[in-house]
Amino acid sequence: MSALTQSETRPAPGTAALEKQANLLDSLRALDSLLVAFSGGADSAYLAWAAHTAMGKRALAITALSASFSAHDREQAEQFARATGIRHEFIETHEFENALYVANNANRCYYCKDELFERMEEIARERTFQAIAYGVNADDTRDFRPGHRAAREHRVLAPLLDAELHKEEIRRLSRHAGLQTWDRPASACLSSRVPYGTAVTPELLRKIEQGEAVLRELGFRQFRVRAHGELARIELAPEEFERGLDPGLARQIGSRLKEIGFTFVALDLEGYRQGSLNSLLKPR
Repeated sequence: MSALTQSETRPAPGTAALEKQANLLDSLRALDSLLVAFSGGADSAYLAWAAHTAMGKRALAITALSASFSAHDREQAEQFARATGIRHEFIETHEFENALYVANNANRCYYCKDELFERMEEIARERTFQAIAYGVNADDTRDFRPGHRAAREHRVLAPLLDAELHKEEIRRLSRHAGLQTWDRPASACLSSRVPYGTAVTPELLRKIEQGEAVLRELGFRQFRVRAHGELARIELAPEEFERGLDPGLARQIGSRLKEIGFTFVALDLEGYRQGSLNSLLKPR
């Protein structure tokens, strides 16, 4: 993650993006109070910052902790909250107590978001928050995301989508605002590394988390460790792929992931692509 310093030039994000941001801030100011679902990624971080900018103490960012949320992501969320001064709290969610979530069928994300928004609704009732929002953007509607259905059912606001903000605009606006998350790699929950139909368990997710910690320690930035039984399938970003092929480094990766508990370690020749396991849902 790159944090901008005061001396660095922040390129203007463009008139259209700035106008969308102005509309976003206006829409947030119109709310009495707001809970923001905050995972620490670029989109939810930008939304949390925007709510804080527009509403001050009337906005509260909520981060859900469970076995699917890595220690690294928790650290990133904490760092962002300290750097920006947003109001922020962690809560525990219990999606792993739901057999429908653990079964890891194609609608797994629905049950995760349903649990999250139920917990946030409890907080909203207890502490009289007017609304709940999450960081879906204008590009997210192009992919298969069952969590959006849960958001609609719980009447969760989508301010970035309503403002017609796209991912690249959010990154440029975040950089312009000096947010350290402006270039943070995409970071979905750990359960997204497990093929549909394979049960997600805290034990399996710990192996995946440890495997990704190894890649991060070795200097890789955008990657996934996908677990296929005894096989760890590693996806690396195109710009990092050649480095992953270095014989010495490849042996080190293989050795360390086998120490974690994988029997086989493979490098995916197609490299990193977001939501790659969704390809299993396409008709054959």
